[in-house]
Amino acid sequence: MYNDLSTIHQLISNLFVWPQSAKEWEAFKLSEEQVQSFNENGFLSGVKMLDEHQITTLRKELEEIADPKHPGHHLFYEFHSNESADPNSILFHALGAWRITPALHDVLWNPRFVMASSQLLGNTSVRFWHDQIFWKPPKQGGVVAWHQDYSYWTRTKPVAHLTCWCALDDATIENGCLQYISGSHHWGLLPKPEIAGALNGVEDFLDETQKKQFQQPKFAAVKAGEAIFHHSLTLHGSGANVSTKPRRAFVLNVFSDGVVSDADEPLLEGVPVVQKGNKMEGRFFPLLFEPQIQ
Repeated sequence: MYNDLSTIHQLISNLFVWPQSAKEWEAFKLSEEQVQSFNENGFLSGVKMLDEHQITTLRKELEEIADPKHPGHHLFYEFHSNESADPNSILFHALGAWRITPALHDVLWNPRFVMASSQLLGNTSVRFWHDQIFWKPPKQGGVVAWHQDYSYWTRTKPVAHLTCWCALDDATIENGCLQYISGSHHWGLLPKPEIAGALNGVEDFLDETQKKQFQQPKFAAVKAGEAIFHHSLTLHGSGANVSTKPRRAFVLNVFSDGVVSDADEPLLEGVPVVQKGNKMEGRFFPLLFEPQIQ
């Protein structure tokens, strides 16, 4: 049986180094201006997350686990070689890579990631929710419809969730970088669209004021190794990849420690049920960072 890395809640490779003092942690903090920008707009882009060696290592692991014959394939919560209904518009999307390979496991404990997550969640302790891989191949990479992440996570509460989208290739308008509607995290929860459906499907549920804002998206082009953090209610999506290069990224979803289950059903495929009202914790939802002890 392939080793399941979800049993290990610490770094297992030398890809990242865990700081040992408050002074060392200071180097990974976001500025007050960055935190303020996030709170105003609902997203923050261009946050340095990986160096070249880390990018190369993660790309290699992604190539390996994209093969359905990989020996750890059964550990994915979800695996879609193409989540789009159109065979000519391809969106590779998978959840659970952290259980399979060392680097994709260790990105959860990247000091840059956990420190920024804590700050953007209000200087709270950070607990892991789940990861994702998105891969848009050249020329035929499909869209990700406009949506709010929390619309897929209503089985947990309260709304105290955060997403980190990290590029493994330069993300441009041509290859389908993320787009955001500034301030949309103040709109409340909208109906849930089909993730690989029509790009602008959510527009049917917007009022006239929101529709005007929807016509002015902010394109978040970033370099490989840079991340975008966004609030779980911020409206976002991404266009097709019409370029000659791939657009690969991994996503880390977290929440403030203390979020509870709001459903007596599996929260992720193959993960034991967390009974409604019980705290989200344990093997599959590890605590990543506690600011008070750093």
